[in-house]
Amino acid sequence: MNSISEPPRQVWTIALVLAWASEDLARRGANDSPRLDSELLLAHALGVDRVKLIIDSRRPLEEAELARFRELLLRRRKHEPIAYILGEREFYGLRFTVNRHVLIPRPDTETLVNVALTRTAHLSLHGRALDVCTGSGCVAIAFSKERPTWQVIGSDLSLEALAVARHNAWRLGAIWNLDFRHADLLGGFEREEGFDLIMANPPYVPDAEVPTLSPDIKLHEPAAALCGGPDGLALIRRLVKAAPGLLAAGGLLALEVGAGQAARVAKGLLSYGFSDVEQARDYAGIERVVSGRLPG
Repeated sequence: MNSISEPPRQVWTIALVLAWASEDLARRGANDSPRLDSELLLAHALGVDRVKLIIDSRRPLEEAELARFRELLLRRRKHEPIAYILGEREFYGLRFTVNRHVLIPRPDTETLVNVALTRTAHLSLHGRALDVCTGSGCVAIAFSKERPTWQVIGSDLSLEALAVARHNAWRLGAIWNLDFRHADLLGGFEREEGFDLIMANPPYVPDAEVPTLSPDIKLHEPAAALCGGPDGLALIRRLVKAAPGLLAAGGLLALEVGAGQAARVAKGLLSYGFSDVEQARDYAGIERVVSGRLPG
């Protein structure tokens, strides 16, 4: 492929390009799924789905197609996440636009949505929810799609993230019962009526652990969405302390936490007067979400 030591006059079919790219990514240690990434990048470059790559595996690629794929592959070599390269990521059955201003939605966070829905089922016809650190808006939007009669607010300190969230809400038809606010955690909501639900996926990675994360994360995802202070719980403590002043009686606080943090966060909720505190596991069996009710 020209600049990457290709044989002269090589005919690059879809199958050959995929085999070469997969081997290239594997050799460079760029990721754990080089074949899948290669297929996703080539399908994106060609504007087709992955099934079409199989059907047309013997088709030679034109130079313009190779150039588009080469550009994408070079980005992946630098550990740029596939979601940023493709510009989207699926979450809760919905496709969200993502870019470098927002954390990439992960399956683990679907646990937060599930807990929020399950533990507010008795209020399914009407309620008010606040999603803090909304980022791409994935949690707020997924929840609002399931609860179209609720009033939902998503907040974030990053104006760039809020722009992405609003775009996703319009794309996914969730904007009419959803509002987005610029705020530092729960600051600025003091005059709001009591919320039935406050949920958050805040930064919770201990600062010292950020350099040890995979290159995809530490080099490209926003540090402000990752760094949670010396022990990872700095922002979570602020949320637990402030939430009782904003929740309605019986209101629910639900927080995503890091591996090994659930017990400490549950203890924190109890110390601030929350009751019925529960810990929910994600798809990998890790205690990922801690939730509790404000008595009343």
